[in-house]
Amino acid sequence: MDGIFGWLGDHAAHQELIKSMGRAMRPSPQGPLREHSDSTFGIAGSSRFGKATTHAEQGLAAALHGRPQFHDDALAAIARERGPAAAVGAGWTRFGARLPTLLSGNFALAVIESTGKRAFLAIDRLGIERLCYARRNGQLVFGTDARSVAAHSAIGGSVDLQAIYEYLYFHAIPSPRTLYQGIEKLLPGQYLSLDSGQARVDFYWQADYTTEPGRDFGSQRGTFRELLREVARDADLPPVATFLSGGTDSSTVVGSLTEIRGGAVDTFSIGFDAEGFDEMEYARCAVERFRSRSHEIYVKPQDIVTAIPIIAREYDEPFGNASAVPTYFCAKAAREAGFERMLAGDGGDEIFGGNTRYAKQKVFEAYFRLPAALRRGVIERVARVRGASSVFPLRKLKSYVDQANVRLPLRLESYNFLHRTSLSEIFEPDFIAAVDPSLPESALRDVYERTSSEHFLNRMMHLDLKFTLADNDLRKVGTMTETAGVEVRYPLLDDRMVAFANRLPVDYKVRGARLRWFFKEALRDLLPEKIINKSKHGFGLPFGMWSTSHAPLAELVGDSLSDLGRRGWIKPAYLDAMLRKQREDHATYYGVMIWVTMMLERWLRTHDS
Repeated sequence: MDGIFGWLGDHAAHQELIKSMGRAMRPSPQGPLREHSDSTFGIAGSSRFGKATTHAEQGLAAALHGRPQFHDDALAAIARERGPAAAVGAGWTRFGARLPTLLSGNFALAVIESTGKRAFLAIDRLGIERLCYARRNGQLVFGTDARSVAAHSAIGGSVDLQAIYEYLYFHAIPSPRTLYQGIEKLLPGQYLSLDSGQARVDFYWQADYTTEPGRDFGSQRGTFRELLREVARDADLPPVATFLSGGTDSSTVVGSLTEIRGGAVDTFSIGFDAEGFDEMEYARCAVERFRSRSHEIYVKPQDIVTAIPIIAREYDEPFGNASAVPTYFCAKAAREAGFERMLAGDGGDEIFGGNTRYAKQKVFEAYFRLPAALRRGVIERVARVRGASSVFPLRKLKSYVDQANVRLPLRLESYNFLHRTSLSEIFEPDFIAAVDPSLPESALRDVYERTSSEHFLNRMMHLDLKFTLADNDLRKVGTMTETAGVEVRYPLLDDRMVAFANRLPVDYKVRGARLRWFFKEALRDLLPEKIINKSKHGFGLPFGMWSTSHAPLAELVGDSLSDLGRRGWIKPAYLDAMLRKQREDHATYYGVMIWVTMMLERWLRTHDS
């Protein structure tokens, strides 16, 4: 991967330390390592795509990973003439902690003043890029890859069992935690400032959900369509291709790019020869509408076997989103066709209100608009009469009341595997004693409540910006595309688009049970009706089905879970029960946790943890 890393603190063997941290960060062939170091600091960048730059002069060193826009004329001029990292250094000298507010787009940056023992770290508003850090023994160590931070001799790479628990809970390790003890990640829109040994971590940006008054649908639609053209134009750096799942987001990106180009776009789509998973008909519908040059890739069971060791090698911590497989093969096909850049449609659901759970939770939240006396004195008494669970209407009522009374955001985790079974049945006693099972719920509540809006829908979208996008989907797409040799951009996550969407009225996002109401109504003349009306799907993977029918994949699964069971964390009986239920009951449902646990073991084995 492209990336930056470094440290502030005394270290005599600084040149060897730079090499050690660089080797830890770069599992795949990369570009040259640009470095600056002495006995008091080190800073370096590895750049295959030109995203990582470094600069050092007069006791100040800076590193930048990403492609931000500088919204200060003087800094923009420095970026053009001397490079983006030089602009970061000049911006820190001039603006201090205000620096990231003058940037937009994707970035992770670091500034070190070795003579004054000062440092500053920050990442972009949405967490498209990321930055890990640790403080120990007088050292501040940082890196876009957690492995490079762990490689510093003052830090080390001891596995944090709490991170293992949170990986199993979220299927990724959400910030601020990393796999390693003492190493954390910055949250989206966050910075760290170190001065005279005192560190401060705070937000320089938070999503603003304040509605703009006096704007009707027509004026909002006009602004939106012009903004779509602007972000598509800014992202169009030929030769560039697009992901196309056939969903609303990817189709919108293709349509907008076609519109501003006035010509055909190359699109790459993934299909599966498995009932209920193949969405190629929708991708073809978009291809027909926009007359794009279509490239179709069909993933087969053996492709999963091929991809598993690649995924385990390339992520800097365990990662459990199975859609990494089709993402990789889609990007790989684009690279083989000569494309080094792709546009992805990620983010539309999370800013315009497209996730199915938004409409579902409206049903539960409606319960609390009823008078308390009616809820508690009548409805809940009826729902809890003896034998209610065995009578159909009362069973449904009881289920509804029970779920409604679990307040957001914890209600969203009702079907989490770690809530569906007693922890004592899943984990070994020593593992349970070493972790705090309440911390994931505390993390969810913190993000849900840390918003400028009191409306539960905006709070849910704020939650998804962090946990669904920054911690999961953007890690999935960004890592797999770069592994394939492709740089990805997200037009719908342009800062201007996010700001526009956040300020829309809530009922423009979810109107009744209609998801993404404004988005779809504003694009009725652009998108095919079939795509506007389709249900959300994305690049799902039929792993659960194929892992029971494809012998090499089944053998890989069995071998991985058997070894994981010997680590003393998860009870072998629980892993065996999941495999049995997958074969006998619901292959897709149990396949999710089987994939997550399998990839945990494959990552640990690959990295000798």
